[in-house]
Amino acid sequence: MPEVIFPGPEGRLEGRFQPGPRPRAPVAMILHSHPQAGGTMNNRMVQSLYQTFVKRGFATLRFNFRGVGKSQGVFDNGVGELSDAASALDWVQSIHPEAQTTWIAGVSFGAWIGMQLLMRRPEIKGFISIAPPANMYDFTFLAPCPSSGIIIQGEQDEVVTPGAVQKLVDKLRTQRHITIHHDTIPGANHFFENEQTQLMRSVDNYLDMRLKA
Repeated sequence: MPEVIFPGPEGRLEGRFQPGPRPRAPVAMILHSHPQAGGTMNNRMVQSLYQTFVKRGFATLRFNFRGVGKSQGVFDNGVGELSDAASALDWVQSIHPEAQTTWIAGVSFGAWIGMQLLMRRPEIKGFISIAPPANMYDFTFLAPCPSSGIIIQGEQDEVVTPGAVQKLVDKLRTQRHITIHHDTIPGANHFFENEQTQLMRSVDNYLDMRLKA
């Protein structure tokens, strides 16, 4: 998987990019968890999501937010990280301008950033949000949520309370024209340490359903 360096709002950003196998390949971007809690593009969940989209023929990018790895800049409480994500998507789209569809997947903090990006980028047609931190950050910007997706939560998540995520899901499900799937993985904590297989099965089942349509 080729290492890439591309311009971000605060200097260069570091990523790994697998180009699409054909000109009109769909695009996917994976966003990592909280930079100040050890989140990087090399986290297990981020790598698994990346590989899943690559296998399905997506032009796929994972990258480090500002201040992580070789990415320049300093942590900016989500504001700058959203700008990083927008720049990263611009960069992928400059390589695949004819992409027929775009997906975003995020883990925890990355899920919060990804869902904000949805609101700004109408070309994003699907999302995967793993343990979105609904008890820590405001998700009221999803009004209305512009695309369908899946929210996956660990039943024993000690960081993001399952109740807060359920409230978010219930709210999103009141909207018309989109469908929100919600999977809870039994026994899983915030990091899905022993339940990575079940987590990725949930992701794959959802993508099977969406992509065959």
